[in-house]
Amino acid sequence: MINNGMDLTFDLESMEFIYNQDNFGPKTEKRHLDDVRATLRDPQASGPDILYSIAMDVGMNQDKEMLIKQNLLYGACLYNKGQVGDEPVRSQGHIHFQSPSCQCSTGELYEIWHGKAIVFMQEKATDHPGRIFAIEGKVGDVILVPPEWAHYTVNADIEQPMAFGAWCVRDYGFDYKEVKEHRGLAYYPIVNGSDIDFIPNPHYHQVDIIRKSPRKYTEFDLDYSKSLYEQFQDDPTRFDFIPNPSLVEDLWENFIP
Repeated sequence: MINNGMDLTFDLESMEFIYNQDNFGPKTEKRHLDDVRATLRDPQASGPDILYSIAMDVGMNQDKEMLIKQNLLYGACLYNKGQVGDEPVRSQGHIHFQSPSCQCSTGELYEIWHGKAIVFMQEKATDHPGRIFAIEGKVGDVILVPPEWAHYTVNADIEQPMAFGAWCVRDYGFDYKEVKEHRGLAYYPIVNGSDIDFIPNPHYHQVDIIRKSPRKYTEFDLDYSKSLYEQFQDDPTRFDFIPNPSLVEDLWENFIP
């Protein structure tokens, strides 16, 4: 596991994050298999009961006041290993709804801490999903999901757990309506040996999927020599484009992850 900048560790057996006297975080929320069945390729599939653990709002005690001032929240997730039917462990998919603080949907900035992840994203969750990307990340990679895009996260290695952290707005919220109406997002991830393939969801008009590694988001002035959390400590305004996406409205147009 890489240095996440806040001395946050985890227990792979209990699926819990471990805090010390210098950092803070809540008791994890657990997402169970029954919670995501509506968006699986096979809603009756079997798999691990606990798919992933979520700790929303983690950080260093000394930074808590500034995090609130900047309207930023750091979430941490730990994904179980294994499969759910022929799919890898994944989230069900959602869109970030309009946050009251900015009156718009907001983005999310991931940092992969352990294992391998795929962040699947599409421009819309309507019948015509727009552009579709599957961004394949390894430890240390950073992946940016734009505002309004529907997305889910996959543990891309069924043999080991996966962990990541992500910046989001403090008054976050998730919209599942269109995703559930379409029985998930536009493609389902399928385990093929040590690889992950994708097959189309017939409830959408089919659009080709673009699979790629994350690029360097130079236009957002990220410092790839430091963790995302350390970058916040250096400059608390660096990630203002997360709680206030309209600040960089021109950068979201035709954005490529």
